[in-house]
Amino acid sequence: MKNRATLVAIATTISLTVLSSCSKDDMGDMPMGKNIDYPAAYVVNGESATVSVIKLSDNTVSETFDIMNSGGNMVMWPHHIYSHQNHLAIGVPGMDLSAGHSGGMAGMKGRILIMDAVKGTVLKDIETPAMNHNAVYSPDGTEIWTTQMAMDGKVLVYDANTYAVKNTIAVGEDPAEVTFSMDGTKAYVCNGGSGTVSIINPSSKSVVATLTVGDDPVGAWPAANGKMYVDNEASQTISVIDVATNAVIETISLGFMPGYAAHNASKNELWVTDPMNGKVHYWSWDNGMSMWMLAGVLDAGTGAHAIVFTQDGNTAYVTNQESNTVSVVNVSSHTVTKTLNVGKKPNGILIKM
Repeated sequence: MKNRATLVAIATTISLTVLSSCSKDDMGDMPMGKNIDYPAAYVVNGESATVSVIKLSDNTVSETFDIMNSGGNMVMWPHHIYSHQNHLAIGVPGMDLSAGHSGGMAGMKGRILIMDAVKGTVLKDIETPAMNHNAVYSPDGTEIWTTQMAMDGKVLVYDANTYAVKNTIAVGEDPAEVTFSMDGTKAYVCNGGSGTVSIINPSSKSVVATLTVGDDPVGAWPAANGKMYVDNEASQTISVIDVATNAVIETISLGFMPGYAAHNASKNELWVTDPMNGKVHYWSWDNGMSMWMLAGVLDAGTGAHAIVFTQDGNTAYVTNQESNTVSVVNVSSHTVTKTLNVGKKPNGILIKM
């Protein structure tokens, strides 16, 4: 499934006295004794309100950052995580979305945590007017975008240096994830209550197209092949959007509620998690038929959710929300080679080299 709130981190070695002395909005660069100077995967654990760091060289959990009491604020259900250089952005909706996305809770506020990826310190804690699904850096790193999950859906654009709101963009009802195309030319917002995707010009901050997709779309996930893959939970489909033409060019019927979709460019495979059954289904591209064809299914863990691939495309990491684990998968053989214990209800994950 997809928890609409996501995630991350402050080191456990900081004392409560030091934490309480910091402003809730500006934490500063507190010495933590951490130095994550190696390629790593960062996992946001929603129920635990922690971030697990996986060292890619040996696939071990090397650090765990506790963000439950970030600067004296209670962090509840961090969700998805994105990065720019050595900064991490975590969306914190404040509620458990692991059973699917049926809409936000009226009156709830959201938060954005900005974190130092090397030291594990929280640099900024921003409260948003309504609950949010994620927070993502613009392609050039100068802005932070986040949705407001309400009937009158909005996207807030923050200055990444001053953390002031620069723009407010009206989108559809109950927007979930906001993402950018691989080439950075367009932003995509999945409007769960409208069954649409808003396409935004990042420069002008204007909506250039609104596409009808399936019921309860959650995220439009970018791919190097110039497409965006939208997981529609209620329709149990994937809508394929062509970035160049702003059109839905294919709809893939799944037969299960999707948790996440990820495209492996090196293998030209499309992977979709099946949370209810703890599996990952994968498709290969059929040139003759010009469509995705189901190629197989692999077992991950209960509540299989987010997927991330290493740069070479040879290894995948899958968060399993109900089993509190991350599956390490050999992409060529489609087999799990290792299962790592992390925090409770792991959700968002990213790889930082």
